[in-house]
Amino acid sequence: MKVLIADPIAQDGIDILSQCAQVDVKTNLKPDEIIAIADDYEGIIVRSQTRITADIIKAGKKLQVIGRAGVGVDNIDIEEATRHGIIVVNAPTGNTISAAEHSIALMLALARHIPAANASLKSGAWRRSDFMGTEVRGKTLGVVGLGNVGSDVTRRARGLEMKIIAYDPFISTEIAQNLQVELVTLEQLLEESDFISLHIPLTESTRGIIGARALAMVKPTVRIINTARGGLIDDEALVNSINEGRIAGAAIDVFAKEPCTESILFENDKIIVTPHLGASTTEAQTLAATEVARQIVDVFKGKPARYAVNAPFISVEALPVLMPFMKVSSTLGSLASQLAEGQMKTINIRYNGDIANYDTNTLKAVILGGLLEEISEERVNLVNANIVASRRGLKVVEQKEATCENYSNLITVEVVTSEDTTTVSGTVLRGESHIVQVDNYWIDIVPTGGFFLFSDHHDRPGIIGAVGKITGDADINISYMSLSRLKPRGQALMILALDEALPEEHRQQILALPDIQSAKLVKM
Repeated sequence: MKVLIADPIAQDGIDILSQCAQVDVKTNLKPDEIIAIADDYEGIIVRSQTRITADIIKAGKKLQVIGRAGVGVDNIDIEEATRHGIIVVNAPTGNTISAAEHSIALMLALARHIPAANASLKSGAWRRSDFMGTEVRGKTLGVVGLGNVGSDVTRRARGLEMKIIAYDPFISTEIAQNLQVELVTLEQLLEESDFISLHIPLTESTRGIIGARALAMVKPTVRIINTARGGLIDDEALVNSINEGRIAGAAIDVFAKEPCTESILFENDKIIVTPHLGASTTEAQTLAATEVARQIVDVFKGKPARYAVNAPFISVEALPVLMPFMKVSSTLGSLASQLAEGQMKTINIRYNGDIANYDTNTLKAVILGGLLEEISEERVNLVNANIVASRRGLKVVEQKEATCENYSNLITVEVVTSEDTTTVSGTVLRGESHIVQVDNYWIDIVPTGGFFLFSDHHDRPGIIGAVGKITGDADINISYMSLSRLKPRGQALMILALDEALPEEHRQQILALPDIQSAKLVKM
C-alpha cells in the first residue's frame, strides 16, 4: 500500500502508517500535480490546505481511503468519494482537549482583563485600578452544546468551582447528570449565565443564535466565549451590546470568513480575539495525525474505520429499494428534531411495507443523521450512528412490519422527550419524498428545501386569514398550505410553505393570536 501525505502532519502519524504502507510526504502540490500521481496511491491524507476534488478522486483508480487530519471535511468531495466506494475518515476528537482548554483560557482572560492589562503595562503605564476583574468561582457558566468539546469544558469548569447549566435538547438527562450539569432552556441559560460558552456547529438553525434578541435577555455582566464556529454570533449586535453597556465583554476565536484580518470586533477593547487557535497545540496536531493514521491502517486491514464520514456500500439487491428512501429518512429525522421539545430520551423508528424486508441500518443511520445534524460535531452514518446516539444517552428502537395500511411503504420516526412525544411519517410517491403524518394529523406535503410554518390551533373561522395577514405584513409569500383537523372546530394543524424564513417578531404575533397553541418555523 502507498499513502500520499499532501499536507504537513505530525511525525507520529507518519510512523504509524509506515508500519504497513509506503508513505510519501509531498506537500504544497498543485491540483494538476496531485491528479498526475493520484493513481499511484491507495490512501491520501490532507489537513485544510489541500482540496481533494472530484477530478483527483476520479484519477485515483486505486484509492481506498481519504483522511482529514482534523474535524472538518469541507475540502473533500465526499459525494464523489462515496460514488467511487472510497472511505473518507477524519479525526473529530483530536482537538477536543485543546479547544476546551482554549475556551477556559479565554474565559479567565476575560474575567481578569489580561490582554488589555498586558498591553497597558508594556506601553509604560501602571494602572491597576483600570483592570478590576471578577472571580469565576461561584459564577454560573452557560454551555451551549454538550458535544465532545462542550462536555470537556464543563469538566474543567467544575474544577474552578463554577455552577454549570447547559442547553442541548439532544442530550439525555442521565448524561447531563453524569456531567453534573443542569439542563435548561436557551432562554433560561441566557438570563442566568455569568459566562456563556458556545460549542455547537454552524447550521441554518444555529446561525446568529446569539443575536440582538438573545443579547437583550442576558445580564449586563455576562461575558461570551466562542471557540466553535464563526457565524454563531451576530458581530454587529455583539459590538452594539458592548458599546451600550448591556454586556461586559466577549472572546472570539472563530470568524465567519477566515483568514480574518479586519473586523468590527477588532475595534473594541472589551472583545478578545485570537486567530482560530482552538486546535493549535502540539498535542492536538499529534492526536489528529495518529487518529486518522490508525483509521487508514484499519481500512487497509479490512476493518471498519471508527470515524468514517460517508455512508458505506449498500448491496445491489437492496439499492433500488432503499435508495429512494434515503432523502425522506433524512428529512424525517430533521423534522422531528425541529418539532420536538424537551430532552430527548428514545427514538422509535418503524418501517412498514417492502422496506421492512431489508437491512435498514443505512436508513436508521440517515434518520439519526438528520435528527442530530443541527448539533452533532461529527457526521452520523452507519459506522457511528449507534455510537453517537449512545454517547448522548439516546435509546434507539427499530420495529418492522411487512404490511402497510395506507401506503406501499411508510417510515415513522417517534421522538420521546421529557416533555412529550413527537411523531412524523413519510413515504415516497411518484419519485418524490412526502411527509404524510405529524402526530395525530394526516397530511401530505413535499419538502422542497424551503421553510415551513407548523401551527397547532383550535379550528375556528378567521384563523387562517389572521395568520395569512401576519405573513403578508411580513412580505412573506405562502406558496401553498396544508390543513388537517381532528374534527370540525376541534384541534387542527396548519402547515404553510413559505418562500423565505418568517422573522421572529412575526412568529410571535402569530403565537399571540387567540386559539393558536404553537407556531414553529422549520426548514426541510
